[in-house]
Amino acid sequence: MEAPLSERVIKPLLSGDTRPATIAEEILTLSPYREVIPLQPNESFRFLNHDYPSEIARWQYHPEFEIHLIREGTGSFIIGDTVGAFTAGQVYLMGSGLPHDWMSDLEPGQVIRNRDAVIQFEREWLAKCSETIPEIADTRHLLQESSRGILFTGETAEKAAIEIEAVGVTEGIARIAHLMNILSLMANAPADEKELIANEWYTEPSSRDEATAADTGIAYIFENLRSNIRMSEAARLAAMSEPTFSKYFRKVSGLTFSDMVKKLRIAHACRLLEQTDKAVSAIAEDSGYTNLANFNKQFLSEVGMTPREYRNLDEADRPGAKVLSLGTKAPTSY
Repeated sequence: MEAPLSERVIKPLLSGDTRPATIAEEILTLSPYREVIPLQPNESFRFLNHDYPSEIARWQYHPEFEIHLIREGTGSFIIGDTVGAFTAGQVYLMGSGLPHDWMSDLEPGQVIRNRDAVIQFEREWLAKCSETIPEIADTRHLLQESSRGILFTGETAEKAAIEIEAVGVTEGIARIAHLMNILSLMANAPADEKELIANEWYTEPSSRDEATAADTGIAYIFENLRSNIRMSEAARLAAMSEPTFSKYFRKVSGLTFSDMVKKLRIAHACRLLEQTDKAVSAIAEDSGYTNLANFNKQFLSEVGMTPREYRNLDEADRPGAKVLSLGTKAPTSY
């Protein structure tokens, strides 16, 4: 059985000449963004396969829930405020609005075809289904937990992977039946085959105003991650006063607006440090910091080490390394 996240070593993504740094840098020049998910007229949810690297495989979020199968390869993920390692065969459930990305270890020039199988569905669609099919209400707790991201392993992941693949090759009622089978497997997964990933930094909004503040605020941060970010502008975009916006944003996210900006910028910097050989000063600028000293200070405060120390880590230096949560300091053993 696979070791829990808390016992797995975080794999460094940059290791000598084995990392395709030029490919990674090309992808990373694109700002983190909100993915827009179109549905076909004859579909109630979306299924897709995608390669890695590809344009869709980047640090992103969207209001839809996402079921995600990694078919091949190993690498590192960033989910919410947490960085960890992934392997083939793992299945994930991402909650609405939870930022996520999976970055594969690649040989120079390597492309993993159809690395991912992805299902995305809207909360409103499932809620409407549950109005006429009360049994679907069993998924309510599962969807609440997914706000932290859930990793499924063992037999649950194996059975879910079969159902996910079946969604991609079926139509009509059979297609919906396979999705319901996946949700049932996840909702009834034994404790040793599922693990919550991120900290409780993003909770479900209980009102339209709260949802507007969270959605608008995070979208604005992502779109301007490398520029000057002002809460006043986010509040204007949400058509709220600053105090009202701040109250709703903090209630939903569990963080102040400025803390959320810092977390997402540092998470982006970690990715650049792992996947590229850019200078630390360039990474600071790409992460929205105009002052290198301030970047180093904020990075040390969040991660527990300097950017250079973080970049130089390898498996030999990480005995018993734990998942790195950007909301807490790293263990002193680093």
